[in-house]
This record gives sequence, structure tokens and C-alpha cells, in this order.
Amino acid sequence: MDGLALIDYADAERLKMVQESVLLVEKEGGVATLTMNRPRALNALSLELRNQLARTFTELAEDDSIRVVILTGAGRAFTAGIDLKELGSGTSGITAEAAVRVEDPVRALARLPQPVIGAVNGFAITGGFELALACDVLIASTEAKFADTHARVGIMPGWGLSQRLSRVVGTYRAKEISLTGNYLEASRALEWGLVSRVVAPEALLPTARAIAADMLSCDPVLLRGYKKIIDDGFALPFGEASRLERQRSTEFSRGISADSVETRRRDVLARGRSQALA
Repeated sequence: MDGLALIDYADAERLKMVQESVLLVEKEGGVATLTMNRPRALNALSLELRNQLARTFTELAEDDSIRVVILTGAGRAFTAGIDLKELGSGTSGITAEAAVRVEDPVRALARLPQPVIGAVNGFAITGGFELALACDVLIASTEAKFADTHARVGIMPGWGLSQRLSRVVGTYRAKEISLTGNYLEASRALEWGLVSRVVAPEALLPTARAIAADMLSCDPVLLRGYKKIIDDGFALPFGEASRLERQRSTEFSRGISADSVETRRRDVLARGRSQALA
């Protein structure tokens, strides 16, 4: 009995540590699922959580066993953004100015060579909205709500929202979102092209994992290279971006053999037939 009680106590302590961790990381089959875990605070980005996110993104960038990343939140929120309660109390030891310059999880996320699927389960507000926009693919639960409250709170965005949002939904819609601070429902986010699909809450993670599985079926080198060329080209005028594509296509093609192309072609045809029968 004593031994059993000791084992149970140890398991309980490990469970408590997991429950208290502000960021849960699960790695399985080439996919890393990151869950922001401050549900009582709507996963507000405390200094500890920003540290954990930035550190984990940096570690994953060097992990060749991980080919796709999923980012989501526990409870009712994806994340409500910077923890203003912590910031206002002064307990974090940093000012509002420094908060957008240090411990920047968005910059660390952007450096990930792997595609990142944002599974927005609930509120994605201000800094949380910026974190979502930095993902490569966004899917949303029907419970998801987006809002940019920078103008209401009196803080200028510093993680890219003022530039990324207008490039996704257009200038007029971006200004309506940012200059009113109003919430954008999941259905409207889909209509405006902010997310690629909206699903029931219970289908959110299964859908994210299904998309990840499809990504895993692609050539691993090209998966990263294709993500990079899209991002690099998006930051350029169209003419320059087109020249960049031709340049990288030529460079990549030098290392491709006819046999490898034929093997991939057969895989694509087989996959197409299996999907048609499903």
C-alpha cells in the first residue's frame, strides 16, 4: 500500500505540474501541438507565457523531427493578448513600451521554418490577434472572436497587426476592425478571408490535425521552401516576387531527378484516386 500510495502521489504531482504549466507542448508523428494554458486569465500573454512561447518556437525551429506546428488555447480563449493586469501592476518589471520589444513571441513564430496552423478556439484579442495573424493557416471555431483594441487601450501595435491585417482583409475592412475595436465573429472572419474555414468547437483540433497530416504528405524540403518563398515574395512588389520565384525554382530544379519526379507523380495520382473513392 505504501508503494502504491507513493506512485499515486508522484503521478498527482506530475499532473499538477502539467496543469500549472502556462504552455503545454505535445509532439507526435512530426506535429507539435502548443496549447496556451492560462484559461482563467483567457490565456493572457503574461511575461512567463511570452517567454515560454518565444523559447519553444526557437527550439522547434531547430527540431528537424517536427514538420508542422499547431497553436491553440485552453478554455474560452485563443489568447486575450498582453496581460494588461500584470503590466499595470508593475509586477512584470517592464513598461508598456518594452513589452512590445522584448519577449516577442510573434517574431519567434515568424522565424519558424515549419508551417504553423493557428486553431483559434475563442477570443483572439489585440496581441492575441497579432499572434494569430503570424500563423500560416488560420482555422476557427464557431466560438472564435477577433478584436483589435489597441486604439481603445491606448497602445500602438508593435507585433505587426497594423500591416498584416490590411494585407489579409483589405485596407477598408482593416481600418473598420482597428479603428472601432469591435469584435469580428467567426462567420464574418471567414467571409472576409481572415480564416480559411470555420468548424464546430469539437472539430477544431481534429481539423487542424487533418490539415497537418496533409502537409506531412508533402515533400519535407519543399514544404519549408514553399512556405518561405510565399512569405518572402509577399513582402516584395509583384515583379520582384515573380523574379524571385523563377530564381528559386531554377535553383531547386537542379537537385531534382527524373526518378524522384515520377515517384511523386505516382503518389499524387494514387492519393487523388483514394480521395475520389472516399
